Amino acid sequence: MAWTKYQLFLAGLMLTTGSINTLSAKWADLFKAKGCYNGDEHSFSHPFVQAVGMFLGEFSCLAVFYLLLCHDRRRPEPKMNPGQSFNPLLFFPPAMCDMTATSIMYIALNMTSASSFQMLRGAVIIFTGLLSVAFLGRRLLPSQWLGILITILGLVVVGMADFFSGHKDDEHKLSEVITGDLLIIMAQIIVSVQMVLEEKFVYKHDVHPLRAVGTEGFFGFFILSLLLIPFFFIPVGDFGDNPRHVLEDALDAFCQIGNQPLIILALLGNTVSIAFFNFAGISVTKEISATTRMVLDSLRTLVIWAVSLALGWETFIGLQVLGFIILLVGTALYNGLHRPLLARMPCCARFVDREEESNPAERERLMADGSVQGGEDS
Repeated sequence: MAWTKYQLFLAGLMLTTGSINTLSAKWADLFKAKGCYNGDEHSFSHPFVQAVGMFLGEFSCLAVFYLLLCHDRRRPEPKMNPGQSFNPLLFFPPAMCDMTATSIMYIALNMTSASSFQMLRGAVIIFTGLLSVAFLGRRLLPSQWLGILITILGLVVVGMADFFSGHKDDEHKLSEVITGDLLIIMAQIIVSVQMVLEEKFVYKHDVHPLRAVGTEGFFGFFILSLLLIPFFFIPVGDFGDNPRHVLEDALDAFCQIGNQPLIILALLGNTVSIAFFNFAGISVTKEISATTRMVLDSLRTLVIWAVSLALGWETFIGLQVLGFIILLVGTALYNGLHRPLLARMPCCARFVDREEESNPAERERLMADGSVQGGEDS
């Protein structure tokens, strides 16, 4: 079934804001400024402070939801569907998954190279697809399975590009790199659990996407903010890239922001973009599927790579072009973009019909989602 205009808008919004989110976070990491303890400038390396800002952006969606709801109720005929009443604690598990996975990935990024980080994040598509089949009763089409495999292959090629081009990370030991890679894979399993929990919850309780994102942000913001206190006293040696070598030094982060105001601009870009990104992401989960959300999330690599080249943050590597082409082919296969082309070919049309007939339950679900969306738009 073809995507509606609303679904295409959500996909584009997720791709754009997700790219801005990563680019703004990288921009913040490039700054050097004086801290609280000495006069020397050092890099702005405060991943947990950035994570708190990320959850603040999600939390702001809750305020926007209630503002829109109040404005809608003043109309003679309210059109906004606030969704069913629910226990907010039901969103506590996905919020903790989000917080845990984000923290693990930040830690792993300090132990391995950025190319390995991007490559291994693609593993989330495999885990989300498997969990969707196991726990949501989803039946993926053969072309969707092939699209997932090709997408993973594309991410692997992109990740290996730095290795073949000679850009190796000599700052970390081999044991640290392996540990970081394993942590990234572990984080993707947690992210997959989060996506499936959200999809199952949204379908069952009909929660408005803004309310769902805001509720997760509420839990993540306050819990991680409280965790910054013990993080300030936990020594981690050379693992901590801050003057005191602790897990996180929030005071040093604020001092650096005061000495370099442009850092706050990057952090605000991260906070605002994550609010729109997560709203679009959970809406894609509701309107399409959790696996589609993961494919779109992995496609951000293309936009981030192109912008990084334009800004001079990275050098051009020919192997990455091949990786992105493979990635786009896998995404097209998963989203069924090959079906209109094959349907016009008499020799291939029967394969398209056979694939659709092999999964009537999924087709009925998509048709039901389309009718629900039509009701909400009216």
